[in-house]
Amino acid sequence: MPARARFSPDTPFNALPLLPPNVELETKPVMKALVGARAALAELKQAGELIPNQAILINTLPVLEARASSEIENIVTTADRLFRFAQDDESEQADPATKEALRYQSALMQGLRVLVKKPVTTGMAVDICRTLRGIAIDIRKVPGTALQNQTTGKVVYTPPEGQDRLRDLLANWERFLHDDSDLDPLIRMAVGHYQFEAIHPFTDGNGRTGRILNLLFLVEQGLLDQPVLCLSRAIIRQRTEYHRLLNAVTRDGAWEPWVLYMLDAVHDTAIWTTGKIKAIRELLQRATAHVREHAPSLYSRELVELVFEQPYSRIGNVVSAGIAKRQTASVYLKELCDIGVLREVKAGREKLFIHPNLVKLLTAEDHKVPGYRV
Repeated sequence: MPARARFSPDTPFNALPLLPPNVELETKPVMKALVGARAALAELKQAGELIPNQAILINTLPVLEARASSEIENIVTTADRLFRFAQDDESEQADPATKEALRYQSALMQGLRVLVKKPVTTGMAVDICRTLRGIAIDIRKVPGTALQNQTTGKVVYTPPEGQDRLRDLLANWERFLHDDSDLDPLIRMAVGHYQFEAIHPFTDGNGRTGRILNLLFLVEQGLLDQPVLCLSRAIIRQRTEYHRLLNAVTRDGAWEPWVLYMLDAVHDTAIWTTGKIKAIRELLQRATAHVREHAPSLYSRELVELVFEQPYSRIGNVVSAGIAKRQTASVYLKELCDIGVLREVKAGREKLFIHPNLVKLLTAEDHKVPGYRV
């Protein structure tokens, strides 16, 4: 009897088929969608390369991804709160949902550092999930994990059980990602994401871990230089379809609709993210011109770029960057407030300097570039 026929939502799916799937993945519709997705990713990569200071992208766009990916799991916060508490020494003051979403960004950056030395692996997935959860989690050992419909409480999927079985499935998942090189990396990412979610190796945090691994795999494969694709934005907009298509692969082996969904998500999100990066670049140019005109003695490229690295700047950021000592740094930030680039806000005993135009641009759905006024 085929493995698919043995699937039951209430029974551990230990018959989860190994990869690669025993179906044609490179269908005509898939290959057509693949061309568009690859082209959109290439444009995104090129747009990112035109930003002179990569910290501007790394410190901002992954925050948007963290917020959206967390919201998929009903962990709801705002991008503004994430930007405010994004620096490690401030994160403990945040509310629980914001803290958890910030751990997503930390896990993504942690994975990016590891990626320099080794590819996406089971060990990387474990480390990412530990950072996300904030506890020493490992591959599931105890049975009893089941996924329920949040509205009805009905069990919709029971993942495989037994740590040895899970590790065998994960080893197969690893091999598929890296050894099945005849398949385009985007197809491998889509198939690998389904498989990781179906294995469901952890008691919690699987979805967020899997979505981080997607971005890291794109960097590993050279499709992106930095993990700045806001892929969860597309998923949150079609969350019901995301879960429906995952379930359809499990229930019916319906691979083509799932792969098409992921390719379309990459395509649409890459175009949106490219637009956001181009707008950030234009805003940086406007800020540079504004500071040069209204505070020429204050202007330096390093100072202007610094207030783009963190939408909420602190005096300590200026000091740490080696731009000025503390007293002079305070004067610099206050002068940027005077000419309309920053706005000073109180946060307990500390002064924060928010960059309103940058926050507005980053949190807006569109890419309209605001202007600066004295």
